[in-house]
Amino acid sequence: MHQGESAGEHKRDPRDFTLWKAEKPGEPSWPTPWGRGRPGWHLECSAMATAYLGASFDIHCGGMDLVFPHHENERAQSRGAGDGFARTWLHNGWVTMGGEKMSKSLGNVLSIPNVLTQVRPQELRYYLGSAHYRSMLEYSESALQDAVAAYRKIEAFVRRVDDRVGSVEVGAWPPEFAAALDDDLGVPAALAVLHGTVTEGNRALEAGEHAAAAACAAAVRAMTGILGVDPFDGPWSADGAGTDAGPATAALDSLIVEQLEMRTRARAEKDWAVADEVRDRLAAAGIEVTDTPEGPEWALRSDGADSRGVS
Repeated sequence: MHQGESAGEHKRDPRDFTLWKAEKPGEPSWPTPWGRGRPGWHLECSAMATAYLGASFDIHCGGMDLVFPHHENERAQSRGAGDGFARTWLHNGWVTMGGEKMSKSLGNVLSIPNVLTQVRPQELRYYLGSAHYRSMLEYSESALQDAVAAYRKIEAFVRRVDDRVGSVEVGAWPPEFAAALDDDLGVPAALAVLHGTVTEGNRALEAGEHAAAAACAAAVRAMTGILGVDPFDGPWSADGAGTDAGPATAALDSLIVEQLEMRTRARAEKDWAVADEVRDRLAAAGIEVTDTPEGPEWALRSDGADSRGVS
């Protein structure tokens, strides 16, 4: 330990690093036998981890850029003090833009509040969690919208089952989903299982196999719950994704149902012009209509938050 020296000065060994820094004007400091000073960056983290998690804990995370020198030094000093420290290390890739890591110094940082004016929180969460944690995630508007569309397909399926079959409870996730996550948190492979279950459930629903569709929806809720994006979970259902859609969606539903009933009467009377006019009017307002054996359903294309079936 060399008080007050910058990195690389007077090291006895290239692997030496600073444990304690000498006092500098304007910085917090504490008295020690070596004079007033403060802990080095690495020591701060070891001290916090030990204080809150104990001498040994399960998982230490961080960006891949922190492996050297920060995490190596954390481990060295903690093990040197006799602590077991972290048993497992997970180093994540970066969210990049234009091939570069997002950073304030480069001016390529996205503001989450600004992104959330375009997509819902659960959609952004799905997007950011869709890549393997050790992979780079290159941000683009098109990639974000692709993820939004993928999430809305999941949400729409669970919602359709809830409307046609009855309340969807959380079930058991498939073994393949668990195996994917057990393999170094393989989220992309787990998402493939999730979307495969959605496809299977939609086929069952359209075939009138309600028990099979309900089982798939229950599994989908279980898998999305593990990933933190269950459409019916509390944080997300508050904006209309769950069973309690709120007064705004309920009012909209009432208006759309009236239009759909008009369209149903027109179709029964073979007045195709009126039926098409209603459908086109709803489409222009961002409302997609799907005809099902149980009657027409509507969905908001603009936010994917809700759908309703009409017998």
